[in-house]
Amino acid sequence: MTTPCPCGRNSANPAKLGKKGQPLPFSACCGPFLEENIPAPDAETLMRSRYSAFVLGDLAYLLTTWHASTRPSDLTLDPAAKWLGLEVRSHRLLDADHAEVEFVARCREAGRATRLHERSRFVRASGRWCYVDGDQF
Repeated sequence: MTTPCPCGRNSANPAKLGKKGQPLPFSACCGPFLEENIPAPDAETLMRSRYSAFVLGDLAYLLTTWHASTRPSDLTLDPAAKWLGLEVRSHRLLDADHAEVEFVARCREAGRATRLHERSRFVRASGRWCYVDGDQF
């Protein structure tokens, strides 16, 4: 059995319209972006791969995919945080090189359930999508 991707993306299943398909395996979803340095084809895919990087504790990927103009010099993740799920609410292409993705990410920290609801901004620079910043709700 293959490990489902942490981002929760499902396969398309046209035979069951209105129902979710099967969860995609990590190797067929976010894995190639995190493990093989393949650029994400769009902002939503980059956002999903960054969520997977948070789940897996991949600091290098998070920093690499953060735009240089807003990238922190250092990043620390709480190893006790347990990421519970991701819901992408919208993906909007503003022009060829700018996009927004609204999402809700749920996690449990110190026994308390929390959620991050954000509209993130992305820019494509040198052919690669990068996270710039976001507005939290």
